[in-house]
Amino acid sequence: MKKTFCILGVGLLVLIIVVIVGTGMYIGPIVKIGMQELGPQIIQVPVKVDAVDVGLFNGAAQIKGLIVGNPEGYKTPQAISVGLAAVSVDPFSVLSDKIVVRSVQVKSPQITFEGGLSSNNLSQIMDNVNAFSKKVLPAQPGSKPAPKIEVDDFLITGAKVYINLRGFASKEMTLPLPDIHLTDLGRGANGLTPAELIQTVLKSISGETIKAVGSAVTGMAQDMQHTGTTVFKSVNGITGSISGLFKK
Repeated sequence: MKKTFCILGVGLLVLIIVVIVGTGMYIGPIVKIGMQELGPQIIQVPVKVDAVDVGLFNGAAQIKGLIVGNPEGYKTPQAISVGLAAVSVDPFSVLSDKIVVRSVQVKSPQITFEGGLSSNNLSQIMDNVNAFSKKVLPAQPGSKPAPKIEVDDFLITGAKVYINLRGFASKEMTLPLPDIHLTDLGRGANGLTPAELIQTVLKSISGETIKAVGSAVTGMAQDMQHTGTTVFKSVNGITGSISGLFKK
């Protein structure tokens, strides 16, 4: 009898392990599908992800090949591409009202700035996110509110921005961006919605990009003034236009 119970116990344990492992194998594809479906709703541009690998027991995940497309009317194929992003989540928070993300590390993203000083691809995406965040989505009867998000540490390193600047002799260049480090996003009881989190991160990326573009354009304008070429009325006018791009 004891032997029978022992065999049944071992069999049950094996079955539980199989179920857990089998479920874990499908978490990554589910997250990938969610990103590719929810992302375009928020930013109104295509979002593609090559793969999402999730560690079921430790809450670690890797997002590979993330590509954020450009709004219609822009010729460059993408606004942001990320080869690898590492995410660490508190596994005990996944089923709670607020998902706690311990850290996000984004390595060497490629950012494209296309357009002019008053209108460009990044400002259009920012407008899309701002418009979505103001929407009041009707709650489904009997449905549970979507969980909020907390991100304790968000680090972007090795970013480069490809600049395709209209109205400036179609000048193209690639510049490095400084590291972007955000902390305590969504701390407290309320947390952030996915749209609010994207809004916060994209605003920081856009801000650093604008600084890089402003510095580059100012340098070009000064060089052109020295050589007698007139493109803008003054350097101050150029930098003033740039600094106002994302004050929305």
